[in-house]
Parts: sequence; C-alpha cells; structure tokens
Amino acid sequence: MPARTGSTRRGLVNAALLAGVLTGCSEAPSDDAKASASASASASASASAAASADAKPAVAVSGGSIGAVGSACELPVTFDIAEGWKAEAVDAEAAMEKAGDSGSGIGGELADALLHQGPVTAACEVDAKPAGHIGYLRVWTGDPGEDDARAVLEAFVAAEDGASRARYHTFRTGGLAGAEVEYLHTSELLDETKRERALAVTTSGGPVVLHLGGMDTEEHEAMLPAYELAKRTLRAG
Repeated sequence: MPARTGSTRRGLVNAALLAGVLTGCSEAPSDDAKASASASASASASASAAASADAKPAVAVSGGSIGAVGSACELPVTFDIAEGWKAEAVDAEAAMEKAGDSGSGIGGELADALLHQGPVTAACEVDAKPAGHIGYLRVWTGDPGEDDARAVLEAFVAAEDGASRARYHTFRTGGLAGAEVEYLHTSELLDETKRERALAVTTSGGPVVLHLGGMDTEEHEAMLPAYELAKRTLRAG
C-alpha cells in the first residue's frame, strides 16, 4: 500500500456535487419504477459488455501524449490522448492539505475517498468534455511494491463501492505486461448501473492504473476509442 501523496480532483468533486444536485432537484420515482429502471440498466450494460467482447475496438486519433517530463501530467508511463481531450495533473497532497485546513473532518474524509482507491492515488485527469463527451480517463499511481498488475487492479476494483461482475484478462503493450478489467458499477445515490473498465501495469516507478468511467454506459462506449488509443500507445516513462 503506497504512502498517500496527492492531488486536487476538481472533476471528481464536481461529479459528487452534481450527483447531489440531481438527486435534490429531480422528482423521486416510485419504488417499482426505480427497481425496473435499475434492472433494465444492469441488463443493458451486461448485454453491451457481452456483445462488444469479440468486436475489434476502434482507436481515436491522437491529440498528443502525456507522461513525459514537461507534459501536462508527469507519470511513470507515457501514452497518447485522444484529439480534443484535455489532460490536467492532480495534486492530491495539496488537495488533502487544503481539506485538512478547512477544519471539517467530513471534508478530509471526502477528499481521501476521492483521491485514493486501493493501492493507488489520483495523479492525472483527462477530460473528454472538450471533445463532446461526458467523462474522464483518469490515471492513478502508487509506490513501487511486489504486487503484479493483476493484484493491483483487483485491489483497485475491490475498493470501489458498487463494483460487480468484474472480468479480468491480461495484455501486452510497449514492452509492458498488464491486466485489464471490465465491470459494472451501480450507484446507490443515482440508482443506476453503468459499464466501466480499467487497466494496470507495473513499472520501476510503481503501479499505474488507467480508468475509464463515463456518465453512463452510452457515454462510456463512445469514449472507448480514446481508451484504446491510450492502451495501445502505453509505454514505460
């Protein structure tokens, strides 16, 4: 488990605030309607995952790379980001200090939950909004250790509340051996299920996890070409 060194996650905090606004302003559906919608979303996400398992993934046009010294996010790896997407480094340590200075224990707990997941800490956020999508490709990093990529990824998913039906497999890219997972995430707050995926590699600088979420499964799938671009161009830094 790495020492927690950190970053400010404006996108994550905004997402949490947005979730509160949505639940506070929307009309509450009936219990039967909510159960039906949740079951339908889960079935749809599962079917989508199964249908796309054998499909050859599309790859987005590159808009540049990140990870190297002097780039928007300096990481233990480098990879290309899709054209129009915008990368921003996450300073978790500064964010945690700011949350602590606020004097609110709840604020500190929220920041910790947003900035750390399992053995890794948020390091970079690549925003799809400039390219017309609602979601992020997020990069998480950790301290060097003995865990392989699969163990790191399993710990990452296990730390996410609402994750289920995880399917793991291995891959190789740019001389790196990695693990990848596709899973469903159910939000109790928003009462919906959506598809997500992530990959992990280990480097001399520590483990790296790339995670693709999205507002919903439709947005997630629309952003897959950007994820595939990152995966195919991933190299040790």
